[in-house]
This record gives sequence, C-alpha cells and structure tokens, in this order.
Amino acid sequence: MSDDPGPPAPMIHRARTVATGLAYVGLTHAEDLLRRLSPEGREQARRERVAKARRQQRLMIRLVFAAVAAMLAWAVLDLLVPSAIALVLSVALMLVLATLIVTRAPPRVPGREALAGAALPGLAGEAGVWLAAQRRGMPVPALRLVDDLGRRLDELAPRLGALDPRSPTAESMRTLVAVELPALVEGWRSVPIAARRARHADGRTPDDHLVNGLRLIDAELARATEQLGRGALDGIAVQGRYLELKYDDGGGRPL
Repeated sequence: MSDDPGPPAPMIHRARTVATGLAYVGLTHAEDLLRRLSPEGREQARRERVAKARRQQRLMIRLVFAAVAAMLAWAVLDLLVPSAIALVLSVALMLVLATLIVTRAPPRVPGREALAGAALPGLAGEAGVWLAAQRRGMPVPALRLVDDLGRRLDELAPRLGALDPRSPTAESMRTLVAVELPALVEGWRSVPIAARRARHADGRTPDDHLVNGLRLIDAELARATEQLGRGALDGIAVQGRYLELKYDDGGGRPL
C-alpha cells in the first residue's frame, strides 16, 4: 500500500482553471482578430475614426478660441502696459488656456459617468464609442450584437437630438443607453475569464446572460427607433394635410 497521497486536489483544480483561462483568452483574441478583418469590424473601425476626428476637431476649435482670446488680451494690455509685458502676459494666458483645454478634454473612450452626464443629442455617439471599446473578450454572438447596436445607435442619434430632454421618452432612452447597457457589460466583465462559460443553476453561462441582455437592449432600441420614426412620419402627414386644407389644387392660392 503506497503512502504517496498524490498531488493535492486544490493544485490540480487551480492548474485546470489557469489552463482554461489561457485557452479562453487565446480563443477570444483569435475571434476578435477575425472580427476586425470582417466587414462589420471594418465598419466599426470607420465609426471609431469618425469619432476620433470629431474629438480632434472640437479640441482644435477650442484651441483657436484660446489663441483669439490671448490676442485680444494682448491688444488690450498693450494699451495699458509696455509692449514686452503685454506680450509676456498674453503668452502666459495662452499657455494657461491651452493647458486647461487639453487636460479637461474628454477621454478617448467615455466612462460610465460621462455617459450618464452626456447631453441627449450626443448620447448615442458617446455610447457607440464606449460600446466599441468593450469588444475585447466578448463571445462571437455578443460581438455581432455589438455591431448591430452600433448601427442602431447611429440611426437613433438624430432622433434623440430632436427629443425634449425632459420628456418620459428621453428619460427612458437615457436610462437604457447610459445606465442599463453599461451595467450589463460591466457586470459580465467583472466575472473571472475562466468562469464566463461555466453554467450556473439556471443552465446559462455569464456569456449567455451577456448575449441575451444585449439582444433585449437591441430589440428595445429598434422599437424606440421605429416609434420615433413613426412620430416623424405622422408629423409629415399632418403638415401635408394642413397644406391640402390651406391651398386649393388649382395654382397654390390660399382658400
């Protein structure tokens, strides 16, 4: 009878967990690479480039305003103090303004707090940029839904800009996009990588819950887009009927 108890069970379990995690990471990285090369991945990259160009444009506009303010300050100070002092003060003002603009510029990827505080017209765009940055490690079905959500947010952006920010519709859309969507993704990301494909008591994995939640949010955004579009069509129909009642058919003369 051997006295060797064999390798401890916890060490075996830990080794299996590490191996599973490494395999999962390698698989998800390969899936992410294939996704980037796909038409959907290229479209997502295009949207990210557009968002980056917009951020750079806003930054340049603010820097131009800072330069104009410094020049105006130099012109005023030149009337009050010697020219050299006026120049030094205006340059100092320019440096201070530029530093404030650069340090207070929004980050490349907005955080959850930035989404919650975003103005309604820019909420869909900010959410699209945030969602694109969350792709790494997601299962393939979730990546497809992320692409669909990105297109859905692009369609929704102009309609959100036309809403009254105080309306119930605007509030529900803000909750869905800025609260519930980040909560779903961050809740999934908090699960250890090796446990994301482990089935729970309900028979689903964390990956399954992520995919199901993204699908529900996509369906809700589709419904909201359709309703807002129907409202615009109803408005056009009302305007057309008004014109029909106001003008006759014989030459556009008022009735």
